[in-house]
Amino acid sequence: MGESFDQVPVVVQDHIKVISADFNMPETEESLETIAKAWLEKKNVFEEKIAGANMEEVDFLAKDDESGALALTYSGSLINIGPLGEEGRTIKYSSIGFRTEIPDNAERDNTNLAADLSVGAIAEFTRGPIKQTSKLFKIVVCKEELSVEEQEEIITEAATIIVDEFVEVNKTVITG
Repeated sequence: MGESFDQVPVVVQDHIKVISADFNMPETEESLETIAKAWLEKKNVFEEKIAGANMEEVDFLAKDDESGALALTYSGSLINIGPLGEEGRTIKYSSIGFRTEIPDNAERDNTNLAADLSVGAIAEFTRGPIKQTSKLFKIVVCKEELSVEEQEEIITEAATIIVDEFVEVNKTVITG
């Protein structure tokens, strides 16, 4: 196919082909290449920002683990999963944009993970506007044990920067 599409992992290529119909774009190889280019740029943004945020990549996070996390989905969406507190977790979902069947952003306090998080599996939540996501491509957590407040600060700051850059990728890559 195209240069960018060929650089995307095969499991993500398959996902992009499935979701391409949800974009306000013609279903062509050129559209798949555009979506793949945006996905690669978002993956790079995610990896760069995490490297400087005192966070590390994990393949698994138990639903009752107190750690907060950030996750990047096969779709290129970002999920900010707050640390487990007395009232549960805060979940913030930021879509890749341009998909017609899901909201651009959604947030819910006092919810929990319905199942463990695992790379290659969907994330499910007990309550909220987003009950589940597409499969997770990457999961990151804070490198050291920190208080709930410190984790929330690090995760929120990283997520804010990443989402802002994702918006720029959408503007420059997808809308041209």
